Amino acid sequence: MIFRQMFKEKYMRFPEGRAKAVTFSYDDGVKADKKLLKIFEKYALKGTFNLNSQLFDCANWHDRMDEEQTAETFAGCGQEIAVHGARHVFLNKVSLPEAASEILSCRAYLEEKFGRIVTGMAYAYNGYNEEIKSLLKTLGISYARATTPTYDFGIPSDFLEWHPTCHHADARLNELAEAFIKKSPLDEFKNREPWLLYVWGHSYEFDDNDNWQIIEKLAQSLSGREDIWFATNGEICAYTEAYRKLVFSVDGERVFNPSALDVWLEIRGETYKVPAGGCVRFTPCAQYEE
Repeated sequence: MIFRQMFKEKYMRFPEGRAKAVTFSYDDGVKADKKLLKIFEKYALKGTFNLNSQLFDCANWHDRMDEEQTAETFAGCGQEIAVHGARHVFLNKVSLPEAASEILSCRAYLEEKFGRIVTGMAYAYNGYNEEIKSLLKTLGISYARATTPTYDFGIPSDFLEWHPTCHHADARLNELAEAFIKKSPLDEFKNREPWLLYVWGHSYEFDDNDNWQIIEKLAQSLSGREDIWFATNGEICAYTEAYRKLVFSVDGERVFNPSALDVWLEIRGETYKVPAGGCVRFTPCAQYEE
């Protein structure tokens, strides 16, 4: 029997009907990124690397890579490249025209250098405000990562103010990762919203603190789990936005997907794939409890 309150409720599911996803975000384009990329490749993890476009001559600043090293490291690495500002400035402490230049010049450089469309970013120094968020919309930025930990697995309502679950060195990381792995929204009765574990940081911190075992242990614990979707920040954002654009019939029993991405959802305990450009009718359920 289906309870009345669950009769119409619909929940986003990630590709192949998964209820959980993991993503990572690392900043600045430093030499330690090379080691981190190898770990991601070894354990089939996905993440986003946020780069500056005018700081290639600053090797003494956390051992940043030069322009040639950056291109060699990230070209074809299988990870996402995103904007971190041309010069890593507080966007909320410069004029709007200067902020626009910081973002657009960095975006244009990355797109030309790596031959891909770049629509994501991370706020340098966590510097943003409502004006900056409004500016990003006009500059073609679809998401921007901030740094305040949520300590939960929620999907952001506003991708231009996307807070991660926590930093990789946060004292609560192991506790959160264990809960994420052992439990699932599918175990919940009333709140079955999908889960996202989002970890961020700077790879040079692993060298500075001699604690590469943090990311190695986390990667080992997550790797190979078929109930988890491993995705870049951009993939998470694009998929969620596609889900949010689904069009439902008046009675809620049909759904049309106007996007170019296949989308999965759950209703009444059943998972449905809604193909790009397709319309799906849900299996009727005649009985439910009051």
